[in-house]
Amino acid sequence: MAVPKILVIPGSLRTGSQNARLAALAAKELALAEAEVTRISLEDYALPLFDADLVAGSGPPQAAAQLKRMLIAHQGVFITSPEYSASVSPLLKNTIDWISRVREPGEPAYAAFKGRVFAIGSAASGSGGGIRSLMALRQILELGCGALVIPEQVSVPRAEQAFDDRDNLKDEAQALALKAAMRRLVELASVMG
Repeated sequence: MAVPKILVIPGSLRTGSQNARLAALAAKELALAEAEVTRISLEDYALPLFDADLVAGSGPPQAAAQLKRMLIAHQGVFITSPEYSASVSPLLKNTIDWISRVREPGEPAYAAFKGRVFAIGSAASGSGGGIRSLMALRQILELGCGALVIPEQVSVPRAEQAFDDRDNLKDEAQALALKAAMRRLVELASVMG
């Protein structure tokens, strides 16, 4: 069985982001599960606010095309999303919208989201652990983009207190849930390649 390539995308650029911490911890778990891991920051892929007129005029920005190619080069993707007004971060939604509009001639819509497996997680300051963000992200990926999203997901409530000084999750049940979700992602991604 080939070693799967997994892309890790934190959906937040905020300084001290708990979702960036969760993404870093997930990347460690994925490496322990023997995946080849690429972790990126959306800060390196600046995109304007999505506008269909821009697509019709000059086409999608180069950063959107780079992100699409990156998704296609991986068999699995793990995305973390903070919760903003009971939904995903504007940064994450805008990124997905732009990636979904990049198409080569003759290529089907949403090609970057099909043929690979996704896992999702959220670290939030509230007691809900970003669960509403995860529901919205699952809907965007599955219904909007036709992606396969595993049922296991990671939800970390009271995130500012959830990590120890080595950036591991303090709560054993949360740590086990993260490990199980990452192992499932690797397992399914390995058959996608």
